[in-house]
Amino acid sequence: MLKTTVLHQVTQLTFMPLFFPVNVYLVEEENGLTLIDCGMSFMQQGITEAAFRIGKPITTILLTHAHPDHVGALDGLKQRFPEAELAISARDALLLRGDTSLAPGEPDAPVKNSLKGIQAVPDRLLKDGDLIASLQAVASPGHTPGHMAFLDRRSGVLIAGDAFQTRGGMAVSGDVRWNFPFPAWATWHKATALHSARRLSDLRPQVLACGHGSMVLQPYDAMQQVVARAASRFEGHR
Repeated sequence: MLKTTVLHQVTQLTFMPLFFPVNVYLVEEENGLTLIDCGMSFMQQGITEAAFRIGKPITTILLTHAHPDHVGALDGLKQRFPEAELAISARDALLLRGDTSLAPGEPDAPVKNSLKGIQAVPDRLLKDGDLIASLQAVASPGHTPGHMAFLDRRSGVLIAGDAFQTRGGMAVSGDVRWNFPFPAWATWHKATALHSARRLSDLRPQVLACGHGSMVLQPYDAMQQVVARAASRFEGHR
């Protein structure tokens, strides 16, 4: 089952919305589409058909982070759209090829959900503040060491990956919501995730769009509340 939601230039595709919702996003630009995240392998056809319905090719693929439910259809989509530029943070490019080792100076916590078998190689390694057409890359580590969010500068839609979740109630990455605990369980480092959540909240987005859950309009107050909740729950995590 596939649910489609459109806000401004952003189309949210939600696969398995009743059971385990996984979102990917198509962001419309003048001459093509930017796909943010690739979902699981079986989602390739639905993503391709959604692009065809919009009537533009996928010209860019951005990855918020390298976890299996966000990159599973990547190889198939790169074969279907071979000219699409693939971009991910330099840090999570290591995870994309299955390297879960820590970089010097990083908190000593295990990097979770390792990958195997991804063949696609990034064309561009992103850093904080990079512009990709209408989108600005925002470094938001914590869920993974190189997690990135993307802010559409036209509309204020913040595509936050797993830095937040809205399924099961809004939460910062790492703060367990027991009716949907999976993003929290996959989080690398809670204190880093909290710092990133504060930074994303300070952007005052007009819309919060996550990897799991519905888009939220005017989310600032709710983001502040869950940041405060996470701060109290994460006390002692460094």
